Amino acid sequence: MIKTMKKIFLSILIILLSISIYSQNEYTQTIRGKVIDKHSQMPLPGATIILLNSKPQIGTITENDGEFKFQNIPIGRRGIVVSFMGYNSATLNNINLTSGKEVVLTIQLEEQVITTEEIVITAKQRKDKALNKMAMVSARSFSIEETERFAGSLGDPSRMVANYAGVAMTNDSRNDIIIRGNSPTGLLWRLDGIEIPNPNHFGAFGTTGGPVSILNNNLLTNSDFFTSAFPAEYGNAISGVFDLKMRAGNNQNREYVGQVGFNGFEFGAEGPFVKGKKASYLINYRYSTLGLMQKMGIDFGTGSAIPQYQDLTFKLNFPSVKYGRFSLIGIGGLSFIELHDSGKLEADSDADSDYDMGGVDLDFGSDMGVLGLSHLFFFNEKTRIETFLSIQGTRSTTYIDSLKFNDDGKLLLNSNYTFYGMKGSEVKYSASTHLSKKFSKKNYFTTGIYADIYSISLLDSVWQSKEENFRPNFDNITGSLTLIRAYMQWKHRFNDDFTLNTGVYSHFADINEEFTVEPRLGIKYNLTKTQSLTLGYGLHSQLQPRYYYFIQTRLKDGSFYRTNKELKMTKSHQVVLSYDKLFQGDIRIKAEAYYQSLSDIPVHKRLTEFSLVNTGTNFGGDMEDSLVSEGTGQNYGVELTFEKFFSKGYYFLTTVSVFDSKYKGYSDTERNTAYNGRYVINALGGYEFKVGKHSALTVDLKVVYAGGKRYVPVDIDKSIAENQTEYDWSKAYEKQFDDYFRTDIRIGFKLNGKHINQEWAVDLQNVSNNKNIYSQAYNPRKKDLSSDYQTGFMPMFLWRIQF
Repeated sequence: MIKTMKKIFLSILIILLSISIYSQNEYTQTIRGKVIDKHSQMPLPGATIILLNSKPQIGTITENDGEFKFQNIPIGRRGIVVSFMGYNSATLNNINLTSGKEVVLTIQLEEQVITTEEIVITAKQRKDKALNKMAMVSARSFSIEETERFAGSLGDPSRMVANYAGVAMTNDSRNDIIIRGNSPTGLLWRLDGIEIPNPNHFGAFGTTGGPVSILNNNLLTNSDFFTSAFPAEYGNAISGVFDLKMRAGNNQNREYVGQVGFNGFEFGAEGPFVKGKKASYLINYRYSTLGLMQKMGIDFGTGSAIPQYQDLTFKLNFPSVKYGRFSLIGIGGLSFIELHDSGKLEADSDADSDYDMGGVDLDFGSDMGVLGLSHLFFFNEKTRIETFLSIQGTRSTTYIDSLKFNDDGKLLLNSNYTFYGMKGSEVKYSASTHLSKKFSKKNYFTTGIYADIYSISLLDSVWQSKEENFRPNFDNITGSLTLIRAYMQWKHRFNDDFTLNTGVYSHFADINEEFTVEPRLGIKYNLTKTQSLTLGYGLHSQLQPRYYYFIQTRLKDGSFYRTNKELKMTKSHQVVLSYDKLFQGDIRIKAEAYYQSLSDIPVHKRLTEFSLVNTGTNFGGDMEDSLVSEGTGQNYGVELTFEKFFSKGYYFLTTVSVFDSKYKGYSDTERNTAYNGRYVINALGGYEFKVGKHSALTVDLKVVYAGGKRYVPVDIDKSIAENQTEYDWSKAYEKQFDDYFRTDIRIGFKLNGKHINQEWAVDLQNVSNNKNIYSQAYNPRKKDLSSDYQTGFMPMFLWRIQF
C-alpha cells in the first residue's frame, strides 16, 4: 500500500511541475441567469445585480424576462448580490467561474411580509436551506460541486449525503441510504418532478441503491434531500426523499465535457438547437471503465468478475412565452456481472464469501429506463400549473448454479446445477398535475394529483431437494395495480419571523382497496435573524414493493394463491424538533431530536423474527409469502451538525448522530433492527489553494466512525448439512461486528486554459486499510465461516475536461 501511495503522490507532483510554466493571460467567462419570485416562479424585471469585489464596481439589472448577464468576468471564485424592492435581497458567494463553461444561475427571492423603504434586508444565500418552498425541518439543499469535493463521494449524490446527520451506509460497495434507522426501501427518488425507480446500476427488485449511480452529476444542479417529516407533496415514502433537479442545457453556446473516473468513461454535450433561440439540449453517455478496458484486451487477473454497465441521460428544453415550457428528460442504464466461484481453483483461507453467495456461480443483471415529459404554464403572475407524463421500466435477472467441493476444497466436476433463477420486470405509467397559487405576500397554496399504473412480471424458480430428488418450483407472477394520490398544502407567513405550513396527503391502492389520509405540519419561528426553532410532524405511508402483492403460495393440490394481496401500507408517524444557529454568516450549529413510530409492517407467522423493516440492502430482494401487516417499530435519536460553508478557501462539516432503532416481528418480541448501529460520527473538511492565476490545488479529508453492523449468526452444523448458508434466526441482530472506521483523502488539481478547463483528482479510500466486516456466510470450500469485508485501501482516479 505504501508503494502505491508513493506512486500516486509522485504522479501528482509530475502534473504540478509539468504545468507550473503556463500562460499568464487573463482568462474570462460569462455569468448569467434569471431572477424569479420564490413562490410564484415569475420573473422579476428590474432586479439589481452587483458583482462583489469588482473595481470599478460592475452591476446590471434584469430584463423583462428576469434575465441578466455579466460578460468578460475574470475566472475564479466570484460573488454577487441580488436585490429588488419589497423582497429580501440575496448574496451568492464562491461562484466557481471556470474558462471552459459559462455559469448560469436561477436566483429565487422571497417577498417581505412587512415592507419598508428605509430598511433593506440582505442575507447570504444559505446553501443548506432546501429549495422546496414548503420544506421546514430535516431538509437541506446540496450543490453538485459537493458530490465531487467531499472525499469518498465519487460524484455520487447518495454517497455524498451519507455525511449528513441521521444518514448512514452499511456497505462500502453500495450506496444504499439508511436514514434514522429506516430501511433504504423507504426512500423516494424524484428527478425533475417525476418519481423514478432505483437510479443505480445492479439495482435489484425491492431496493433503492446499488454499487454505481446512473445519475450523472455533470447534468444535475442544486437539489434537495429530506430525512423526515417532509411536505405533503411527497408521498409513498417513510424515511426520506431525494428531490433532484436536472439543469437545462446552455441555450446560447455549445459546450462539451469529457471524463474518466470511478463511474466510467463519459462524454457530454449541450447547447441551443438553433442559435438565437431559447430551446436547448443536454446529453451524456457513459460506459464502465473496467468494462471498456476489458474490451480493449486488458487483463485484470480477476476472471470474469468485471462489472459491465452503461447509461445515457438527456434533457430537451423548449420554453415558449405563449404555450409555456415543455421539457423532455430521459435516463437509462444497463448492467451485468458474473461472479463465478468455479473460477477459483483452490480453497483460500482468506477468501471472502461473495456477499453471502459463496460456493455458487452467480449471473446478475439489471436495467432501468425513464422517459418523462413536463409542461409548465403560467395563467398569470400569481398562478401556474405543471403537468408530468412518464413511462418507466426496470428489469432484473438472476441465475445461480450451486457447486460442490471435496474435503480439499476443490470443485467436483459436473456437480453444479442451476438451483435458482429469476427474471422480473416492472413498467410504470404515471401522470400528475400540480396547481400553485400565490395569494399574497403571506399566503401560498399548492395542490396536485397523481395517477400511477404498475405492470409487474416475475418468473421465479427454485429447485427443492427431497430425498435426493429435485423438482422445480415455478412462480410465474403477472399482474397490475393502480395507485391514485392527491395532496394540498398551504403556507402562511404571519410575519418575516413566524411561518406555518399545513397540508394533507392521501392515496388509494386498488390492489387491496386501502385508502389513507395523512396530515402534515411545520412551524418555524425565528428567535433572531440568526437563530430559529422549527417543529415538524407528519403521518407517512408507503406501499410495499409491488411484486410482494403478487407472490404466490403453492397449495397442496398444486395450485397457487396470492397470500400477500391484503398487505397494508406501512405507516410512520414522525415528529422532529430543530434548533438552528448561524454564526458570522458561514458557520452554523444545528441540533435535531426526532421520534418515529412504525406500524403495519409485513411480518411472517412462521419465521417470527422476520420483518420487512430489515430488508433492502442486498443485491437481491426477499421473496416471502404468507405475510401479515402486524409488525411495529420505532426510531428515536438526536443529531448535531457543526458546519462551515465553503468560504475563504476552506470548509468543514462535523455530524454526530446517536439513535436507537427497534422492531417487533410476529412474536411481539422487541429486537434491534438490522440498522441499529446506535451512533455515526462524520468529520470532513477541505482547503483550496490557489496555484498561479489559473489553477488551484484542493485537499479534502473525511473520517467516519460508526457502530458495527448488526447480523444474524450462521448455523454452521445446519449449513454443512445443506451445503449452503443457514442462519440462526433466534439470535437475529443481537450482536454487532466491530465498530466501523474509515478515512478518505481526496487530492485534486484544477487548471484553466483559454476556453478550456481540466481537473485531475485522486480519491484515496480507506487510507488506513482498516478491515471492516460487512457480513459472514458459510464457505462450502472450507466447511467453515468466511467473512466479506468492506472496501480496503483503494485509489480512485478522475480526469475531466470542459470546453
